[in-house]
Amino acid sequence: MSYVFLFILFFPVKLLGKLFRKDTGKNLVIQTAKIGDFVNATPLLSYLKKSDVLISRGVAPLAERDDTIETIYLIGLHKRNLFAKLRFAWQIMNRYDNVYLLQPNSTNLFFAAVCNAKNKQFLSIYTRRWYHGIFYAAADGVVEHGKRTLSVTNYLQLADRTLSWQDVPKHATHPLYMPKAWPESLEKKDVIRIGISISAGNRAKTVPPATWKSIFDALADLPCVFYVFGTEDEQPWLDDLYRHLGEEPDNIISLLGLLPLEDAPFTISKMDCYIASDSGNVYIADAVGVPVVLLFGPCCHYEQRPLGKTLLIGDDENICSYVFETRYYFDQSREDLFNLTETDINKLHHFVVSQRHNMDSTPVN
Repeated sequence: MSYVFLFILFFPVKLLGKLFRKDTGKNLVIQTAKIGDFVNATPLLSYLKKSDVLISRGVAPLAERDDTIETIYLIGLHKRNLFAKLRFAWQIMNRYDNVYLLQPNSTNLFFAAVCNAKNKQFLSIYTRRWYHGIFYAAADGVVEHGKRTLSVTNYLQLADRTLSWQDVPKHATHPLYMPKAWPESLEKKDVIRIGISISAGNRAKTVPPATWKSIFDALADLPCVFYVFGTEDEQPWLDDLYRHLGEEPDNIISLLGLLPLEDAPFTISKMDCYIASDSGNVYIADAVGVPVVLLFGPCCHYEQRPLGKTLLIGDDENICSYVFETRYYFDQSREDLFNLTETDINKLHHFVVSQRHNMDSTPVN
């Protein structure tokens, strides 16, 4: 609500500034969410060719290696205090012809609304507050986003209402950034390389050790090597998994904390398959063309999911967490939310076997 008063305070400045506005041809894309949400915004960035972006610091390493992006603004720097907010509002007020708002929280709505752009397109979501109406009144167009409408399509439709997710591909970095070096363990021969994420940043969406054990057991007849991607903060999750397994298997290789985010897309591109719940790395894997097994648990895959070769595993009856309404507590345990049936196990095994085209040796019978 405080941003409403701030917008009213700034409104006379906005009106006066409009008298001095000149066309610039510039685009501003506002998406301040996490890794997966940023990757899902890249089709819009590709379609627009060149844009400035307002993003979170966490995705900056990807944005810095994206040639569809010119100027990067970090939201954390511009919302620290009242002076920072007003200074940034003044900075962007007359800078853009087109503004695309993908993450419509109060902060982002304020910054989008103060712009004197000729064309301002806002996403409207199911958590919209009544007082947000003052910001939406400043928009030239609104795309309504529901819990079962695909987010990537709605992001693209901010620029062109006829577009859908099939029209423009995703990317993680553009072009794909190649690190100077990568882990030697990636050079293993005659194996199926499977990337996994053992944490989703949200404990409720994190796959439990019992489910991982079911997956490892299901694939035990195949020459699989599992590469654990993530930050060093996720080490306790891996330790918990090892305790559940009773050992540290030779075919589980930890990359936790070893890869800067900008190196992750290339490294993940070396995988034959990626298995995880709804986490940033599954969207990176999808963007670099790696087949994905998505254990969707409580997350709504109708709204957001990998869009390439994907196996969805879960029960639609458990869906209760959404992109703009994430839940952190559930009535069911994680073991129940991510339980694998015999049918799931068989589908998983068949899917992984089908990915052997990246192997360096003769396929395993």
